Amino acid sequence: MEYNEDATKRAREAVDAVYRAESRHVLATLIRLLGDFELAEEALHDAFATAVEQWERDGVPANPRAWLISAGRFKAIDGMRRRARYDASLAELAERLETETPDPAAWDDQSVEDDRLRLIFTCCHPALSPEAQVALTLREICGLTTEEIARAFLISPPTVAQRIVRAKRKIRDARIPYHVPSHADLPDRLDAVLRVVYLVFNEGYSASSGVSLTRRDLSTEAIRLGRLLIELLPEPEALGLLALMLLHESRRAARTSSDGELILLADQDRSLWNRDQIAEGFALAGRALASRRFGPYTLQAAIVAVHAEAPSAAETDWAKIVGLYDVLLRAELSPAVELNRAVAVAMRDGPAAGLVLVDAILARGDLRDYHLVHAARADLCRRLGKTTEARASYRRALGLTRQEPERRFLERRLRELPDGR
Repeated sequence: MEYNEDATKRAREAVDAVYRAESRHVLATLIRLLGDFELAEEALHDAFATAVEQWERDGVPANPRAWLISAGRFKAIDGMRRRARYDASLAELAERLETETPDPAAWDDQSVEDDRLRLIFTCCHPALSPEAQVALTLREICGLTTEEIARAFLISPPTVAQRIVRAKRKIRDARIPYHVPSHADLPDRLDAVLRVVYLVFNEGYSASSGVSLTRRDLSTEAIRLGRLLIELLPEPEALGLLALMLLHESRRAARTSSDGELILLADQDRSLWNRDQIAEGFALAGRALASRRFGPYTLQAAIVAVHAEAPSAAETDWAKIVGLYDVLLRAELSPAVELNRAVAVAMRDGPAAGLVLVDAILARGDLRDYHLVHAARADLCRRLGKTTEARASYRRALGLTRQEPERRFLERRLRELPDGR
């Protein structure tokens, strides 16, 4: 009995590990083979359920990904044949899938990578709304739950689920093709893809909720997608986005302490920054800037590069950073960019100057439910000795944050304020 329990436990652990590493790859190929999101997702779940049973008995196969694709395809065909008595077209589809699908041995790494690229362009098709593109990509390509997506974008889980269902229905009913666009169409389609990749990276670099500050799986996935995109279409903004992601990612090891506590940029040990990623980011940003056809991603990369080239926080060229934010605001007028510029102005001109700008953003009603604007205001008030206002802003930020390391950091800052009595 103990042996069987151990074997079952090992099998489940193996399946869980493969699920984390391979499930989105397997799903992308199943969507191509079956031509339907719902069928593919059902097949994916059936394949992993079968793996739990068979891998306990037979061991993990040499190529788990191909095994799962094959098992999922077989389960889908079997299900179609069972339902064919109610819908004759399913029998024909099952026959076609069985005869036209290549041997599992042909599903090598490159073909699966191609499937993932096809899938991201399908999820980001212009026939879908921008909100649906983001939700569908995060769900189908990155495997986020509807709850995680909802928290990331401050909307309800039922709203996210509805967007995903409608997007899948639109793809099916409009017969949106599952392929990479032609070279002539790629530039127009690239903007939506870059936006979604950037949002995926942001969720990985600074998780919207949970016990960890970051989700390495998501930021790594976004960088991998960014590399695929520049191989396919090395446009300046694709280069700029990859540069931006690499320069941010270079700081990962320095952003938290050994016990998972948040470390601000000014307090980070810069010797822990990944110099290879910084060098690659510099090179990519340089190529994008040299083209003179760059946009917001490249400008953001240039800002992060100024931080990366400073030997210490005290030697940061804040005047240059403010100047770059001025250019960025002309390219992309956004309250979030205004907030970042306000923080940079505070570093260049003092906290009072920054506070005026932050209060102007809040007075318009912008970002009032964004925890970082209140955290920034609290910090500026703290530096100015406005303890009562700082305390109120820290509490407002605490009421909005959903991430544990940020929560602990804000609570610590709140405790460190003078009593005020």
